[in-house]
Amino acid sequence: MVFRLVLVLFFCSLPSILSQDNNAVTIIVKGSSTEADTDDTFVCATIDWWPPEKCNYKQCPWGNASVLNLDLNNPRLSKAIQAFSRLRIRVGGSLQDQVLYGVGSLESPCDPFNQISGGLFGFSKGCLGMRRWDELNLLFKNTGAIVTFGLNALYGRHGVRKGVWKGAWNSSNARDFMAYTISKGYPIDSWEFGNELSGRGVVAKVDALQYGKDLVQLKSMMDALYDTSHIKPLIVAPGGFFDDQQWYAQLLEVSGVGVLNAMSHHVYNLGPGNDPRIISKITNPEYLSRFADTFRNVQLTIQRHGPWSSAWVGEAGGAYNSGSSIVSNTFLNSFWYLDQLGMASKYNTKVYCRQSLIGGNYGLLDLETFMPNPDYYSALLWHRLMGKGVLSMDISGSPFLRAYTHCSKQKSGISIVLINLSKSTGFSVTVRNDLNVDLADGSGLRRDNSFSHGLKQTVSWIGKKSSDGSERREEYHLTGKGGREEYHLTGKGGDHLSRTMLLNGTPLELTQSGEIPELAPVFAAVNSPVNVAPLSIAFVVFPKFEARACA
Repeated sequence: MVFRLVLVLFFCSLPSILSQDNNAVTIIVKGSSTEADTDDTFVCATIDWWPPEKCNYKQCPWGNASVLNLDLNNPRLSKAIQAFSRLRIRVGGSLQDQVLYGVGSLESPCDPFNQISGGLFGFSKGCLGMRRWDELNLLFKNTGAIVTFGLNALYGRHGVRKGVWKGAWNSSNARDFMAYTISKGYPIDSWEFGNELSGRGVVAKVDALQYGKDLVQLKSMMDALYDTSHIKPLIVAPGGFFDDQQWYAQLLEVSGVGVLNAMSHHVYNLGPGNDPRIISKITNPEYLSRFADTFRNVQLTIQRHGPWSSAWVGEAGGAYNSGSSIVSNTFLNSFWYLDQLGMASKYNTKVYCRQSLIGGNYGLLDLETFMPNPDYYSALLWHRLMGKGVLSMDISGSPFLRAYTHCSKQKSGISIVLINLSKSTGFSVTVRNDLNVDLADGSGLRRDNSFSHGLKQTVSWIGKKSSDGSERREEYHLTGKGGREEYHLTGKGGDHLSRTMLLNGTPLELTQSGEIPELAPVFAAVNSPVNVAPLSIAFVVFPKFEARACA
């Protein structure tokens, strides 16, 4: 009788046992060398030019968030930037090729953008006055921001037919603007030339041959203007979609050695902001992985045609036309965003600029309150924890668990971000070091998402050194607030469309004094599995992981 009862209990528990086995994941980190590197200011956010009249899908989500009307004295804005210590801010966007600079012969009048029929994107030319430029630079100075400024690359050209612009760039207004900027001592890190004029263009396009010649002119002008300055800004271009590889190759070849420091492209791989499939796209690992081909092709183009340059993502909002009103400002968007940061890093992308710091539905900060949206905290955690060196790894288990490994930021060891796209399955993740692991084919490990290796021998994560369990790692578990019980140890996530993110079960909210909250970890023994709940994200820091590349 007892035997029959035990047998019944065994078969009843068998699905759970099998499920646990299926949900076990092993990650083997290869720490002997890095496979790619990012810049210290990899995480970047944009301030755009869109006026309040910019509307999509019967919504106008820009309000007073543009370069010209943003409240630069809002303390929440300053504190949000300061929390990064050195946040790169890219000033630019769709209207930048219609911006005049109110200096020199164009000092007055200096008019704002207005809606007009037939204008690019439906707007007239606008103007940045030098008083406003002074105010912006005061914000940048007080917050420690690193500035990339997008120049008007259409000035002097003319449209010859729909979407096609001809003629050489007129550099006179940009020259006066740069001269003013230098005279004031404003430390611009980089000048980006043009926005979405490359390849097939968006509403305007310029031939690669002419664009390359204009970059040479820009370089010559900057060399003269910055001749006696200790600041030597970079040149970034073209800030468009990588939809014509030959166009980009020709741009590098025509401009020549040492001119274009960074080749920038844009990412809006989720489609239009009103696409009802956005949620399913974000949680589909196959869909997310498709964009790897673009990063790979950008990297190959640079290697073959301009190895003196590097890859930047100059603008990335996920969903275009101001983002999705039901997804872009919620916890779920962090699954797309962090996956993009990880994927871009693997292909030697040096900078990744999020559209936007504020404005649209995809702002890191709320348009009205300036309170951080969930992606703000995701960006901040990446910036603080994930270092420049990107490490390769082998991973077993479901494709719904995404993983990216870097050297830790400003400390020894490694940091891993784990992204669980599954709505129902949690994962138990064991992280190991390849120093003592003998690999053989056939047992289900995949190398950077391509199945090629298997695990033959199991060892401690710490490699050659044994661990008695006293060493601890840091864990930062992110879930959405609301719905079911949220705390990650319960194995249940919260509302994935929540505007509030939980860190280890605690809501991330500004303190009573308006400060960014402390992003404190929980601790666990280094040799125990990491439990990642359904639809959750975990940053994990292993402080003493043996990785020679990170020493």
